[in-house]
Amino acid sequence: MTTPRRYQFDNHLPAQRQDPPLPLYQPQPIPGPAAYDDGRPIVVQHIHQAPPDRTVQRVALGAGVGGGAVAAGVYFGPLLVAAVSSMAISLGVLALAVTVLVWGTVTVVRSVGGPDGKAAAQTLAKARRRH
Repeated sequence: MTTPRRYQFDNHLPAQRQDPPLPLYQPQPIPGPAAYDDGRPIVVQHIHQAPPDRTVQRVALGAGVGGGAVAAGVYFGPLLVAAVSSMAISLGVLALAVTVLVWGTVTVVRSVGGPDGKAAAQTLAKARRRH
């Protein structure tokens, strides 16, 4: 005697496998070249512009320069840009620091100097005007 099924999908037998049908190759006709009404063919022309970072490399290759020059341009180009940018940033920070120090020094000397400091500043200002 078999045990009654507890659920509708209780089936101890494996499901039968159904293979999907294989796709059939059906060749389609290839359209011919397009033409205007008067029979002239339509010319499709693709114009590509080289990216600006490759221009130097292509000029070097076209001029007969070896691969070493191209490799040097590829390697040292970004390296040079990074070095110059780093120097510019460093000089900018240095100029800002010098400006702040000079401003601070002048402010302290004017406030602490009293009448002698103010007289010395006026004397320097007069000396500058004369020259």
